[in-house]
Amino acid sequence: MSVLDAPVGTAPGRAANESLVPVFVRLKLTLLRNGLRQSAGRRVAYIASVVVTLLFAAGQLIGLIALRGYAHTDSLVVLLAAVLAVGWAVMPLFFPSGDETLDPSRLVMLPLRPRPLISALLASSLVGIGPLFTLCLTAGSVFAVARGAAGAVFAVVAAPLALLVCVALARAVATANTRLLTSRKGRDLAVLSGLVIAVGFQVVNFGAQRLGRAGGLAALDPVTDVVRWLPPASAIGAVDSASRGSYGQASVQLLLSVAALAALLWLWQRSLVKLMTAPDGSTLAAAGPGREKGGKGGSGLAALLPQGRTGTVMERSLRYIARDPKTKAAWVTALAVGLIVPVLNALQGTGSVYFACFAAWMLGIQMYNQFGQDTSAFWMVALTISSTRDAFLELRARALALLLITLPYTIVVTVVTAALLDDWAALPEVMGLSLALLGGMLATGAVASANFPYSIPQDGAFKNVAPGQAGLAWISIFGGMVSAGLLCAPLIAVTIWLHVADHEQWLWLLLPVGAVYGALISWAGLRVAAPRTADRLPEILAAVSKG
Repeated sequence: MSVLDAPVGTAPGRAANESLVPVFVRLKLTLLRNGLRQSAGRRVAYIASVVVTLLFAAGQLIGLIALRGYAHTDSLVVLLAAVLAVGWAVMPLFFPSGDETLDPSRLVMLPLRPRPLISALLASSLVGIGPLFTLCLTAGSVFAVARGAAGAVFAVVAAPLALLVCVALARAVATANTRLLTSRKGRDLAVLSGLVIAVGFQVVNFGAQRLGRAGGLAALDPVTDVVRWLPPASAIGAVDSASRGSYGQASVQLLLSVAALAALLWLWQRSLVKLMTAPDGSTLAAAGPGREKGGKGGSGLAALLPQGRTGTVMERSLRYIARDPKTKAAWVTALAVGLIVPVLNALQGTGSVYFACFAAWMLGIQMYNQFGQDTSAFWMVALTISSTRDAFLELRARALALLLITLPYTIVVTVVTAALLDDWAALPEVMGLSLALLGGMLATGAVASANFPYSIPQDGAFKNVAPGQAGLAWISIFGGMVSAGLLCAPLIAVTIWLHVADHEQWLWLLLPVGAVYGALISWAGLRVAAPRTADRLPEILAAVSKG
């Protein structure tokens, strides 16, 4: 029986509605199997990801079981459940196409009722490596804190309940934002997930270091006292409460998770009805009166840019940063991480002013693969390059557009880091090294863009290199960064010598020297890259248009 057969008719029966669950589960498995049949590479990638995930889940399960009987284990597992819920809530926003088999917009034209449809979608949502991974963590969590018969009874209910709350939360968020996630803003949001991941790693690292200095898991207790009342962490907290004999508290905590599940299912059903019955107005009034505002040429920042080719190229590059999702994501991630690394290390008291150089390094990477961000539209740029001078002006304008952001940003990060560490004496030398490194990155980025261009696919949020060009990307970025470090080696050697020779009174000279040195090597890099760019225009066009 197909999905279409189940509810068709003027009065669909209960059996027809109930049969939606196995139909949708089989549909999920069939689509997954057919997808893996498309290519051997896809099968290998999927199997490898499954194996790695299962091994990691098994390790986490064993680790949680090993924590059984230790003090403050309840704090750890309760917070773990909260983190899982947050992950399930935000994942649909960053991976809107990660599970196309559960996209409710594909079912709009089918005669399906919301209530049985939600049951079927919830059941099919439990099929996958993500729910299995979550079940392993929740099972390990309840086993780590369950003691006695009462704890075991609550544990049997709490583990699957926590999983259902996580899955229902993810589906409710995804359904409520389906039209957003299929729009341009949604694609921008998906691409910007790189920023959240990068920032998240830094926050986790910061939290782990603070936790280690605070004396272990006991530092989590104040936060856990609040989180244990928030679903689905309250389900895990109920197991701990029952194990300690607080049956009334355990019952309330468990009921909170049950109530949360019911509320999420109701919200999911309401969003589903709205999605499948309300018209899509995302394209209405697209050409309203406000659309014509801001369309005047030469206004805003464009009026401040130089005239001629330089200003035109700079404006185009800045528009890429503001409008192209992947270019925007790369810049936002670089700006955030470039500030977070030195600031977090400074706040921990273990950092150094030299960490500010990381900001120049992160932003300098944006100079690499300059032509790849143009994709197939690079042919219009190529038509304007007929000589080495044209290529030099094109590259110089792109570098100047980057400097409009990177130069003040590098200065601000260096000053903020010095202020947090109260090490103003080191500010001139670090500023000089940062400016020199920025110049080296611009120089090597221009050369790498000419010699190792590669395409940036537009069809996937996390596909940054076309198939078969990964080697070019690695050579371009990492080879260029090593070369930039070598270009800055003379200034680094002078800095070390001044410290070793006890000539610290002359360290302030590194600021003007670093600025001049960075400008010179960036100019030299552009000069080297210009003739190479002019000679290799057909190869560059073919490389950036691939895929």
